[in-house]
Amino acid sequence: MKITVVGSGGREHAIIKKIKENPEVTEIFALPGNGGIAKDATCVSIDAKDIDGIVKFAVENEIDYAVVAPDDPLVLGCVDALEAKGIPCFGPRANAAIIEGSKVFSKNLMKKYNIPTASYEVFDNAEDALAYLENAPIPTVIKADGLALGKGVIIAETREDALAAVKEIMNDKKFGKSGDRIVIEEFLTGPEVSVLAFTDGICVKPMVSSMDHKRALDGDNGLNTGGMGTVAPNPYYTDEIAEECMKKIFVPTIEAMNKEGRTFKGCLYFGLMLTPNGPKVIEYNCRFGDPETQVVLPLLESDLLTVMQAVTNSTLSDCPVKFGDKNACCVIMASEGYPLSYEKGYPITIPSELESTVYVAGAALKDGVLCTSGGRVLGVTAIADTMREAVDGAYKKVENIHFGNAYYRHDIGKKALMAKEG
Repeated sequence: MKITVVGSGGREHAIIKKIKENPEVTEIFALPGNGGIAKDATCVSIDAKDIDGIVKFAVENEIDYAVVAPDDPLVLGCVDALEAKGIPCFGPRANAAIIEGSKVFSKNLMKKYNIPTASYEVFDNAEDALAYLENAPIPTVIKADGLALGKGVIIAETREDALAAVKEIMNDKKFGKSGDRIVIEEFLTGPEVSVLAFTDGICVKPMVSSMDHKRALDGDNGLNTGGMGTVAPNPYYTDEIAEECMKKIFVPTIEAMNKEGRTFKGCLYFGLMLTPNGPKVIEYNCRFGDPETQVVLPLLESDLLTVMQAVTNSTLSDCPVKFGDKNACCVIMASEGYPLSYEKGYPITIPSELESTVYVAGAALKDGVLCTSGGRVLGVTAIADTMREAVDGAYKKVENIHFGNAYYRHDIGKKALMAKEG
């Protein structure tokens, strides 16, 4: 089988490494991929948002199956375009990907179908939003409606911060057209949980839970990022909570999308907050999370491609989805200065014995040498019987990987260990 994976980050690298385990796979193309992915797939310099280019490539190269991983091409209709040419895909069509593409849509969906989430208001002009904030409860959460590279959410701790955030998003267009509308919502408290789920629009099979670390600095300080590390499973996500989420959130969401004529097939990401009043949805993503994928897929014992094809063929209920009883920790090695400005072009040294569980995100090949080219550079993952061993194992690997300007948090997994060990 010839496979195409659309995307260029650590998530895509993790997906490709897992798909390679299927003996029927003869060739994998990454569009566009990156310098590290080039070791595991043939990289083709077609941008993930170039839908026409992706379709043309897939047709000309007689691709048997395509995995569309990032949010942008999903929202732009990449799956629709490939399927129109007879190429089976993993990922939702555009009318279902709107669940991430528009936060206003997803909030209204949850309200309509009584899916627990934070209370909220929607604004399409800055004046009304600023007037509302004069008396709104603080802290509050302000979200750009559209896609913003995972950075379109601002937690405002003070009224001044909230007012400034609205002006940044709506007047200064910090996130472009994604900020033409905003959601201002209630600030929830409690442990956060990420749950990725396979769904074919009929049944839902959740993957192992995980805990993301969004802030740039130790102690959950600093700016929000695309994620500085993850652990799995999340110790706060008990069997009882999982059962409640399945009943009140996961199945109702799939049923709601079906009722709206927007059947979702692919990986649906549930960002949850375990509040004193029960689990609530913070956000949906229409695809595998990054860097959650880098701890979830290494624990998957079932064949990933087989599961993906079952999703495509609407036979997921007949397909086993099994995860190992182990723990995983992923530490993101980033460029100093991320998520703002940073230097790039530094050579990366990864010992060969570590490569199997290092996922390359922001790196390019220069004269055959792997060099930094992005903010988040590597996801370094360790698998172990206990959470403590997984965390220690990941940091031991990090100590043996080198590039100039390297930065990483030193407390990935600390909260999880406190929850498990007290």
